[in-house]
Amino acid sequence: MNVTLADGVVLLQARLSPEEQRELWSLCRTLAEGPVPMYTPTVRGGRKMSVGMLCLGKHWNGLTYKYEDRRSDFDGLTVPEIPPQLAGIARAAAEDAGFTIQPDVCIMNYYAEGAKLGVHQDKDERPETIAAGIPIVSVSLGDEARFVVGGLSRRDPTSPMMLESGDVIVMGGPSRLRYHGVTRILPGTAPLGTGPGRFNLTFRQW
Repeated sequence: MNVTLADGVVLLQARLSPEEQRELWSLCRTLAEGPVPMYTPTVRGGRKMSVGMLCLGKHWNGLTYKYEDRRSDFDGLTVPEIPPQLAGIARAAAEDAGFTIQPDVCIMNYYAEGAKLGVHQDKDERPETIAAGIPIVSVSLGDEARFVVGGLSRRDPTSPMMLESGDVIVMGGPSRLRYHGVTRILPGTAPLGTGPGRFNLTFRQW
């Protein structure tokens, strides 16, 4: 079921079938443990994030807040390509929400129990991409998460919602720069064949 939360914010509930969720969970595990492994990023100010991160297509540098082809802030390894299966999911979900995207960046975050992601904007893509309202597509797998969406200012109030495994949220158009974050993971809520923890795949067009 598609739920429009605001102009340009669409929640695609249960967008992925249980079988698709299990397949994607296995793929995420394989990627996270592969030759270019997931790691815990350090951001400006020297703070360690509480999530594990693996970028596909292009790497988001937590120190410079820029995209690059190698992980210069960590181990210098070349960024893996986005598997076609994942890119196809992002394109189809964006279309379901009324948008078009050609994803060339996927940021895969892993949330263990206690992990969270502070309220932020996804604003490091090219200015023309953001101005065009090309969306971000966020896929949830595993444990449920308490997700919050705010406005275009950090001071705006936020609204909470629960994201379950298989849900996809799309933010584009006038809502492309809305603040959002993850405040809590609910351990033990992952469907059979996924978990423990939560993978979140956020697709962007650079």
